[in-house]
Amino acid sequence: MCGNNMSAPLPAIVPAARKATAAVIFLHGLGDTGHGWSEALAGIKSPHVKYICPHAPVMPVSLNMNMAMPSWFDIIGLSPDSQEDEVGIKQAAENVKALIDQEVKNGIPSNRIILGGFSQGGALSLYTALTTHQKLAGVVALSCWLPLRASFPQGPISGVNKEIAVLQCHGDCDPLVPLMFGSLTVEKLKSMINPANVTFRTYSGMMHSSCIEEMMDVKQFIDKHLPPVD
Repeated sequence: MCGNNMSAPLPAIVPAARKATAAVIFLHGLGDTGHGWSEALAGIKSPHVKYICPHAPVMPVSLNMNMAMPSWFDIIGLSPDSQEDEVGIKQAAENVKALIDQEVKNGIPSNRIILGGFSQGGALSLYTALTTHQKLAGVVALSCWLPLRASFPQGPISGVNKEIAVLQCHGDCDPLVPLMFGSLTVEKLKSMINPANVTFRTYSGMMHSSCIEEMMDVKQFIDKHLPPVD
């Protein structure tokens, strides 16, 4: 651990009830910490799965008048054609890949790891899964979008995760990241990876948040793609 990682505290972790044979790494949204999501995941946990909810470093965010807050990368605007923090997004993805490597060192193979996140964290989890050389079990992308979408080639990706399972969820009343972003993202994903493996769920009346129904869908997805091995 070197460089600016020192400023971020250690992740919030929900340990496995028995020997961990799988892991979920879940990234929170802008201005949040990993604690709330670790509590939410504790409510749907499986005994063989370890849940890791890292905290983003604190940095000035252009969208919020340069106020410093926990953020995985800078957000300049929230329209589809807003400029993006390419350097920051790529650096954040490298940091997530290092977290995955850490779990592999701990004895959990990467194909037994699901990457997930909410809003900015979901965006980062999608970007990381599509650019990493680590084969993952799946991605949970809540209320989010695909960053740097123009940087991906047209058509299917050639990487190890071209068959990855994705659960993408969005509220139909989201005022911050409109449902249209989710719909555009799912279309792009289906052109890049096996469309049969992409599930898009929407929740009536849900704003930029989560709900019980969504968490049950997340649990079902995790249980399906990270079944017990013993």
